[in-house]
Amino acid sequence: MNRELIVRSSSDSVDFALLKDGKLTELHKEEEKNDFSVGDIFIAKIRKPVTGLNAAFVNVGYEKDAFLHYHDLGPQLSSMLKFTKQVSTGKLQDFSLKNFPTEKDIDKHGVITDVIKANQSILVQIVKEPISTKGPRISSELSIAGRYLVMVPFSDRVSVSQKIASSEEKDRLKRLVRSIKPKGFGVIIRTVAEGQKVAELDKDLENLLGKWSTMCTKLHKAPTPSKVLVELNRASSILRDVFNDSFTGVFVDDETLYNQIKDYVQEIAPAKESIVKQHISPVPIFEKFGIERQIKTSFGRTASMSKGAYLIIEHTEALHVVDVNSGNRSNKAKNQEDTALEVNLLAASEIARQLRLRDMGGIIVVDFIDMVKAPHRKKLFDHLRDEMKDDRAKHKILPPSKFGLIQITRQRVRPEMNIKTTEEDPNRSGKEVEAPIVLIDKINFALEKVLKGPAKGNSITLNIHPFIAAYLTKGFPSIRSKWFLEHKRWIKIQPRDAYTYLEYRFKNKDGKTIY
Repeated sequence: MNRELIVRSSSDSVDFALLKDGKLTELHKEEEKNDFSVGDIFIAKIRKPVTGLNAAFVNVGYEKDAFLHYHDLGPQLSSMLKFTKQVSTGKLQDFSLKNFPTEKDIDKHGVITDVIKANQSILVQIVKEPISTKGPRISSELSIAGRYLVMVPFSDRVSVSQKIASSEEKDRLKRLVRSIKPKGFGVIIRTVAEGQKVAELDKDLENLLGKWSTMCTKLHKAPTPSKVLVELNRASSILRDVFNDSFTGVFVDDETLYNQIKDYVQEIAPAKESIVKQHISPVPIFEKFGIERQIKTSFGRTASMSKGAYLIIEHTEALHVVDVNSGNRSNKAKNQEDTALEVNLLAASEIARQLRLRDMGGIIVVDFIDMVKAPHRKKLFDHLRDEMKDDRAKHKILPPSKFGLIQITRQRVRPEMNIKTTEEDPNRSGKEVEAPIVLIDKINFALEKVLKGPAKGNSITLNIHPFIAAYLTKGFPSIRSKWFLEHKRWIKIQPRDAYTYLEYRFKNKDGKTIY
């Protein structure tokens, strides 16, 4: 399996595309003006606790107050507040927590007005970026993420990622971390720590302690609100979270960013430094790797799959709805039940990809094709869970309901990736129409249907708008040439000036419309 990270830089943003065997699986955008990224830590001020919500609104410097629920305070809140006050006033200059006397944990079923009050300074971390009209969601249970470990101040707990299956490996990692862990800090061992030696874990922990000390130094006389710890830039954070031995290339089109990423990879995986390459070509980097085309065909209301099957993805205020359609997929299976299973398994893989690609969060309801047999429904459920194992967002999948629906909840920490796939109508109708690439996908589906149906063995002519006709016939290999290689049939293309941009007709040798 090949994984590649493609980084495109512009004047005001950086785009990151993650490819798995050439297929786009994740797309991220980092904007220059984004001052409230997940993982950033602020010294903030309580605006007002609200008993009815058991939460508080907190001023972090954003136009809308951040939301802090009681359950996000963390059990060690009293210790953290005491530490913050002493460091901010300069009374405490030892940031190691080795000799810091901790306070009693707060009651997990308590009331927010009992533990914090208005105008109080507090350290908080962004756990959910501002979305739509809402301010950031924050937590005062801080965590600082490294390559192999996540450090949690004011805790002594050591835990291991559930994705590490081996109980022997979990025990080994726990023993190693307990032997190097400083007093007053808890540690979460990440999945990528599997198989690592104590020297690598110790180096990562030292790096995290350095970040903690730097943050505490900034706290002294820091204005409220202000940012005291910046999460890694998006490129480094993506590499930190997903980088592994299967990565075969990191391609960057900006020299400064290339040097930053090369230095970071050299630090975390020196043996892989050579896979970081700068893209120098007149062809834009996203065009070179076929990403623009995949974006155009993946972000519309319809998401196509192989051999005519497709998804319809609808977005509402409350939830997302996905409908699975077999389209004109040929029935190679023995019966309808086997065909439904085949299409559903294909759809499950595409749905897992679409959730990551669009970064869809909240409630997602999927209407798969009905299946009668319980073993088939279980196979689909297990396959969907396996396909979503690579998804870093927290998620939960419920088994198929009696109506054949599968419900998914997925954590939303950033605004959903929503890319426009329509363009201005060249016919100057004042409307917007689908981009040519999306239209070509529809024509491909129609062609497969025509070749298996009314035009089987007969000559075919495609009547279409001149703009699209040129798009299909120009270049080498052209799209029409690819049709010939795939179907062993030559399709005659006839430009029609009278057609609108989206119109097309397949005709037989007698000029009769067959699709």
